[in-house]
Amino acid sequence: MKILLVMPHPPRKRRGILDRFSYPSLTLQQIAGITPRCHSVTIVDERYEDINFNEHYDLVGISCLTYNAIRGYEVADEFRRRGIPVVFGGYHASTVPHEVKQHADAVVIGEAELTWPKLLEDLEKGELKPFYIAGKLVEPENIPPARHDIGVYTVMEAIQASRGCPTGCEFCAMQKVEGPRFRGRPIDNVIEEMKTIRSKTIFFADASLTISPPYTKSLFKKMASLNKKFHCFGNINVLARDDEFLKLASDAGVDRWYVGIESITQENIDLSGKRTNKVENYQKAIKKIRDHGMTVTGFFMFGFDNDTPHIFEKTLQFMLELDLDGISFSVLTPYPGTRLAERLEKEGRITSKDWSRYDEGNVNFIPKKMTQEELYYGIRKIAREYFKYRNIVKRCFRAFKGNGVKDFYHFVIRVGENFSSRWYYLHDKLSDSSAKF
Repeated sequence: MKILLVMPHPPRKRRGILDRFSYPSLTLQQIAGITPRCHSVTIVDERYEDINFNEHYDLVGISCLTYNAIRGYEVADEFRRRGIPVVFGGYHASTVPHEVKQHADAVVIGEAELTWPKLLEDLEKGELKPFYIAGKLVEPENIPPARHDIGVYTVMEAIQASRGCPTGCEFCAMQKVEGPRFRGRPIDNVIEEMKTIRSKTIFFADASLTISPPYTKSLFKKMASLNKKFHCFGNINVLARDDEFLKLASDAGVDRWYVGIESITQENIDLSGKRTNKVENYQKAIKKIRDHGMTVTGFFMFGFDNDTPHIFEKTLQFMLELDLDGISFSVLTPYPGTRLAERLEKEGRITSKDWSRYDEGNVNFIPKKMTQEELYYGIRKIAREYFKYRNIVKRCFRAFKGNGVKDFYHFVIRVGENFSSRWYYLHDKLSDSSAKF
């Protein structure tokens, strides 16, 4: 069969050349990896290229998150209008499968390794079922390598060494798809897959590489010979205390840690169920990462139940004091399938299920200790202050201590990160054009 795999993306959200530096999508390459080689697979990521609806395919597979679900429905409806069967999978499909089924011939729920091959067999027999549910988690040794030989080349490609997250934060739906059990793939399998990746920089799409330090330490030791750079998610509890872990990471080529700081209020952290975070360890973890020669991006959320309008100024001052290379601002978002969405639904606090607004820049619920307007404009104010030119200059020169090539590299990276983030937050994600409550 001739199969098209699509990552939908709203045309208005395209950013041109900047999309080449965005986090890469691994899912389509993973689906291609579990597709029998007797079939022909084409990948189209709408961030980078257009879909040719006039091309004939025997099957179209669409994987999407919540923010791009409506665009996914549009793509699906157009292909189905042309008589081509459409299958949906991914996080959004796994959390609201019956809604998605209205735009699909079949829906894959959960991990696809155990269901996708069966779906293809059924399609060839003319016996396609409406839902394909993984009855159990796939064992890590049975996860094949992704197909890195197809798809558009990006500056940074992705890999997944492990699946599952035991933390189970209230605002995250990962356990719905990957489960709570940590499953590390055989390290030699991961290394062999890395060797097929063309990009110089590899992004780990794992929930966190600090869930099992012994596993990750063994992985880092094997990665050191590859001469590549790596970006990873990590948690405060390990990054604040394990110097051996950080040294092995640096020696392996890890260049950037993405750290979910989330909130500077411990009550918010405890409410969310993020057991890995202690506010008093934030500065220690960031300093340790930088002392080991690596850069760090901090992720912050606003709208927790203990947030008042004063949280913005307090967090801004905290951010300005931290030695962060990059930063991410988000409005707390009740994604379907999360415990947060279930709780807010019961409390009658969700105000919108327009999935196009679920981009973490809009307010889709009633906050507890502030108004929707205060949350909406508060996060925009903090972004404008943080990315003022004078603050960018101070941060960038703080990274340059005159200690050689690596310091200069970090200086250049910080300059690029800050100016691109300024454009992204002030002109795209947090623009005021979509305000409505």
